[in-house]
Amino acid sequence: MGTSFMLFSPPPLLKPHQVPLTTPFPLPQTHHTASRNKRVHSTSKFGNFLDFKPENKPESLDFDLPWCHPSDRNRFDVIIIGAGPAGTRLAEQVSLYGVKVCCVDPDPLSVWPNNYGVWRDEFESLGLEDCLDKTWPMACVYVDDGKTKYLDRCYGRVGRRKLKERLVQGCVSNGVRFHKAKVWQVQHQEFESKVLCDDGVELKGSLVVDASGFASNFVAYDKVRHHGFQIAHGVLAEVDDHPFDLDKMVLMDWRDSHLGNEPYLRASNSRFPTFLYAMPFSSNLIFLEETSLVSRPVLSYMEVKRRMVARLRHLGIRVKRVLEDEKCLIPMGGPLPRIPQEVMAIGGTSGVVHPSTGYMVARTMAVAPVVAFAITQCLGSTRMIRGKQLHDKVWNSMWPIENRLVREFYSFGMETLLKLDLNGSRSFFDAFFNLKPYYWQGFLSSRLTLNELLWLSISLFGHASNPSRFDIVTKCPVPMAKMVGNIALEYIG
Repeated sequence: MGTSFMLFSPPPLLKPHQVPLTTPFPLPQTHHTASRNKRVHSTSKFGNFLDFKPENKPESLDFDLPWCHPSDRNRFDVIIIGAGPAGTRLAEQVSLYGVKVCCVDPDPLSVWPNNYGVWRDEFESLGLEDCLDKTWPMACVYVDDGKTKYLDRCYGRVGRRKLKERLVQGCVSNGVRFHKAKVWQVQHQEFESKVLCDDGVELKGSLVVDASGFASNFVAYDKVRHHGFQIAHGVLAEVDDHPFDLDKMVLMDWRDSHLGNEPYLRASNSRFPTFLYAMPFSSNLIFLEETSLVSRPVLSYMEVKRRMVARLRHLGIRVKRVLEDEKCLIPMGGPLPRIPQEVMAIGGTSGVVHPSTGYMVARTMAVAPVVAFAITQCLGSTRMIRGKQLHDKVWNSMWPIENRLVREFYSFGMETLLKLDLNGSRSFFDAFFNLKPYYWQGFLSSRLTLNELLWLSISLFGHASNPSRFDIVTKCPVPMAKMVGNIALEYIG
């Protein structure tokens, strides 16, 4: 969960799990805690690595891209807005079928700035395991100071440059055109859409796909977007030393002994807990990230950084250099976009982010071929199915009724997690990782059917401690009622 479940080279690099803040996403409120008002917590006290400037610079690929030009007459079958992982993957997949694709992005050759972490088996099933640049044979979860769980499942960090080079090479080989610009507006007619760019260029296509991320204004919603938020601060750092095993990545460290001398921080952490997510590359190179799994409203970013400083101080980790830093904000849960509508979505704005964990990149890599096949059934045939029939088919390829119901269950999980304090979170994950691997692995990778999720719930209750069962009984009824209501509406709809 958390950044651990976020979308995430050694250097240069940067991060599920989980989809980062470069966006003007509306955040009207934050959790205010006592520490925000205490003058004793000046920047100097929390200085150290917070004062360091990241040394690595943004990278770009050295590719000779096929750019959109007048001979194309600016007419395409599919126009994809955004060259992030979702947009580039879909462009690569749909162009395999001979569909004419244009990908529009302000900087299509830039290497993605985020770190993406995935379970190795997820990328192996997609034939993308060669795009992992580091793997750990096991993961571990520190439940508290006295209990650690070891997870026998290989975890990997996505090589951002490797993955983008592979996807872009596929796009180039398949004839995808690129246009370097920002999209300002999308206009629709019955069988065609027009994309207006900030350089004055107009592109026309049978289908527009929005892969530009959470801040997009091109996808419509019928319901209020009442998200939870995952927020994190991470650094790729050179350190003197660290206490973590090199053959295990730290999925979650829920210990709070580092706050023993910080009563104001400890109190707020007990109510709105954060955990450490860590990827040790060597004895003196490590990626460290303090993560709030989910909160509503969003936890204060300064609060997250202060907790991280206190944690590293307690662990005896002295940061010598910051190679990269990362501020990550992921809206989680909330309603799906209106289905169907004229603009197709993929990636952050499409609802594929795991509502309970923040995972997205592996799910996006997996769903893109499904959506691509649906598109080619309409636009890759002599029938040329367009308009409403096209929109129906592509939206329902991503969100068939079964997938919508499963997502309601995951959103129920998120709403439950929102109600848990530190002790409740510890008890929950203690029981969760006691489940049979099929269930906890399937849950984290969005593989379980609705029936399997129901069995998971029963099993989780059976493995839970008495205090955890009390939390479930007292805090789940309202989220459960909401889930049941939404599932009923999906069936009726």
